[in-house]
Amino acid sequence: MTTADTARGGGLTWSLRGRGPDDVPVEADLGPAPSGPAVTGTGRGVRVCVVDSGVERDHPDVGPVQGSWVVVKDPAGDAVEVRPTDTGDSCGHGTACAGIIRRTAPECELYSVRVLGERFSGTGDVMLAGLRWAVEQGFDLVNLSLSTTRARFAEELHRLADHAYFSRTVIVASAHNSPVESFPWRFASVVSVGSHQEDDPGLHLYNPSPPVEFFAPGQNVTVPWLGGRSIRTTGNSFATPYITGLCARILSAHPRMTAFQLKNALYLSAANVRTAPRGPVPAGEARHEHSH
Repeated sequence: MTTADTARGGGLTWSLRGRGPDDVPVEADLGPAPSGPAVTGTGRGVRVCVVDSGVERDHPDVGPVQGSWVVVKDPAGDAVEVRPTDTGDSCGHGTACAGIIRRTAPECELYSVRVLGERFSGTGDVMLAGLRWAVEQGFDLVNLSLSTTRARFAEELHRLADHAYFSRTVIVASAHNSPVESFPWRFASVVSVGSHQEDDPGLHLYNPSPPVEFFAPGQNVTVPWLGGRSIRTTGNSFATPYITGLCARILSAHPRMTAFQLKNALYLSAANVRTAPRGPVPAGEARHEHSH
């Protein structure tokens, strides 16, 4: 066993030495079959954290929120702290996202971390702190309908996204509404989402030309808002929680799925993905293709 193996309590790092397949058993769920119903489950038992502007308490289209926190920045320095809060939503955005998740996965557990203030104000370091805290809590899913264009946060966000991926906390991140570089949706370790204009509210698509991986309903959609109201609005922000809710439904039926299995389930259940058995390939052709 290597020194790194010992430091991690026997966990694998760079290689498997002195052990075989029977020494590293993995209990797995196969997930939805491509030829059967794509998505089952209601979200029951799945913990979803909305990192956003907070969630309005007792909104009829959101229902119960199991816990709420806020990221507070020290005005005299750079220190940030995550504290419990009952202040609700500062601008409506988080309530909208939470309502879409609830609509899609009605029995999931919802949690909130507020990183945005009034008029959608926020900073990259506060977003990063809230996202880091959510990952450290081990939520199954984190909905992040936010991004930062500040490249100085990219490296740390990338490390955090990778850590979440391997820790089985799936970050579902919104692509920017404009064609600009922003983070963390650009990273392959998150599930990235943009919006489509189809009328079907239950339809999602795989993008054959990433980096945005999936498209979901997000244009002229009805969402919950402040004061117990609802509004119609457009944006990738509102497509993202649909995919988060879909992930919650899949995980409630297949709780041992890994992040890459979950992505594959989304891929196979996308309305524009067609699966069909391949015919036999002559050996010569197979060798020819492999040589390239």
